[in-house]
Amino acid sequence: MTQLAPTMQAFLTDRLINQKNASSRTIAAYRDTMRLLLTFATEKTGTPPSRLDIEDLDAPLIGAFLDHLERARGNSPRTRNARLAAIHSLYRYAALRHPEHMHTIARVIEIPQKTHDRATVCYLEPPEIKALLTAPDRSTWLGRRDHALLLTAIQTGLRVSELCRVQIGHVRLDTGASIQVLGKRRKQRVTPLTPGTVKVLRVWLKERRGNEGDPLFPTRQGRALSPKAIAWLLDKHTSTAARRCPSLNKKRVTPHVLRHTNAMLVITKNDITTVALWLGHESTKSTEVYLHSNTTIKQKAIDKIAPIDTAPGRYKPSDKLLAFLESL
Repeated sequence: MTQLAPTMQAFLTDRLINQKNASSRTIAAYRDTMRLLLTFATEKTGTPPSRLDIEDLDAPLIGAFLDHLERARGNSPRTRNARLAAIHSLYRYAALRHPEHMHTIARVIEIPQKTHDRATVCYLEPPEIKALLTAPDRSTWLGRRDHALLLTAIQTGLRVSELCRVQIGHVRLDTGASIQVLGKRRKQRVTPLTPGTVKVLRVWLKERRGNEGDPLFPTRQGRALSPKAIAWLLDKHTSTAARRCPSLNKKRVTPHVLRHTNAMLVITKNDITTVALWLGHESTKSTEVYLHSNTTIKQKAIDKIAPIDTAPGRYKPSDKLLAFLESL
């Protein structure tokens, strides 16, 4: 067995699991990247995965692998960059264990991320929000559940995975009403609830009942809704809402669009740091996309700019009465 195999095994187990305490989803993503890379390298070199060495996975082969992801597998630049990030992490770990391969490792680490177009954030306007929230049939148990779920998603901006994991015991409806969630990288955060959401959730919890460890939004069998189930019910209610609000037909409304909607509502009255904390972003860089998409903020900036043909200097009233009024 070569140096690559034990290094890769130690990276996935000791480094990710023991040292970094990475989530199962992160470990699975890194594992899949290694599996794809080893399969590609074996096809190119004819060497079985267990006999491949670090020198075999050099910069030219990694570059060819990244091209293969985009051309043969149809991956987007975002996916390609995610795979490269996993490889970079592996090679930085290998650099500490095998400095004799530093030349090869350094060349791989220097492979840059690929730039790509950033689409404008899709979010719902107030009339579309209203139409979506009125779409569920609240004369039924499922309709009341879906209405409470959609309202909570839009008002809190929770990720769909977070929404699925919310339990009854995570909700506080008295003074300081809030929802406690466990987000990415196992970060806990508390998201405040508005009076309107509190009112709806109070009625829903009285009907829903259950123990503190039970899901807040269950299936009929009492199990937690899956992300796919939430996406399905959102599609259904969006189709209903589009009859009343045709602009929804032009948008692909996903659970993450509801998160974007919350961010756009919050950012109009708060600075970017507050929004990052609200959404659970580790860096404000992830939040900056909302600044680019928010036309209200841009309009406020335009309103502060004097027209090009305006004479320089401050305005001076030409009349004593106007001066008096200006001073009030």
